[in-house]
Amino acid sequence: MQKILVTGGCGFIGSHTVVDLIENGFDVISIDDNSRSTTYLLDGIEKITGKKLKNYKVDLKNFDETLAVFQENEDITGVIHFAAFKAVGESVEKPLEYFENNLFSLINLLKCVREFSIPNFVFSSSCTVYGNPDAIPVTEESPIKKAESPYGATKQMGEDIIREFARAHNSKSILLRYFNPVGAHPTTLIGELPVGRPQNLVPAITQTAIGKIPQMSVWGSDYDTRDGSCVRDYVHVCDIAHAHTLALQYLMANKNKTVCDVFNLGTGNGVTVLEAIKAFEKVSGVKLNYNIAPRRPGDVVAIYANNDFAVQSLGWNIQYDLEDMMRTAWQWELRVKEDEALISKQNASLN
Repeated sequence: MQKILVTGGCGFIGSHTVVDLIENGFDVISIDDNSRSTTYLLDGIEKITGKKLKNYKVDLKNFDETLAVFQENEDITGVIHFAAFKAVGESVEKPLEYFENNLFSLINLLKCVREFSIPNFVFSSSCTVYGNPDAIPVTEESPIKKAESPYGATKQMGEDIIREFARAHNSKSILLRYFNPVGAHPTTLIGELPVGRPQNLVPAITQTAIGKIPQMSVWGSDYDTRDGSCVRDYVHVCDIAHAHTLALQYLMANKNKTVCDVFNLGTGNGVTVLEAIKAFEKVSGVKLNYNIAPRRPGDVVAIYANNDFAVQSLGWNIQYDLEDMMRTAWQWELRVKEDEALISKQNASLN
């Protein structure tokens, strides 16, 4: 059984990927300092898989503590790196924090990958690397435009760092450019659990619907789109998670075309913010209280994926549609409400 290190294993995409890896026969450990997550999802992982995930509460910006995890687990054969700050709007307000956290943590991790000659590395990248694209859907060959936010810039820089590292050390890496992961595991045992006010659309929708947020904002109604709101490519988190397992298997089978292959992970369908809200209202039966607000700095107008390369090369297939995404996200929010006391207690213990 091959051991995989997942950074950010207590987070949204990380936890779902841990489950998918375990279900596909991998042994998994995690590094997550819980600065943007809680340990609540660890219970869900164990209930789904029957296996307890070992998580090291380590800040990846601390090299010595990061190195100690590798020294304790010399049999790691692959690393999937999620751990990063990821809110576009917050990154505009706090650029230094984003550059420090996202880049220093990556560099320390790659130092350990080099030290222990770990052959397989998968990076959680983002469609934000395309900036405001000249044409959509974007392919992996679409030009990298100026990032619209410091968050996007950290992903562009991260990709460059990994690409140069892979060339210099003849390691194998994959860059997975996500579009907009949403939804929750169909068991409702794990899902998105933002710390503080949510920065992404779907948790803002579900928290408004359940009453945690009195009113949500749609940022901009005057974009050149079919209803004036931004266009995004929403993809179910379980589909995203499985792509990571496929990416590792692809590297392990030496199917990579270069030392650093790139894949878009999206459905290939553009959905406006207002269309996403309508889809949620349809599956939940809840009318959302939202207002139209001015454009938000850092947002691109419209972007969605051409995912042909991932489908053909990785054998990746989309299993969930937009209504599935909204339905599972809502079911998860209802479960979180039931467990509010437990989550609050765990959050308090982390502070």
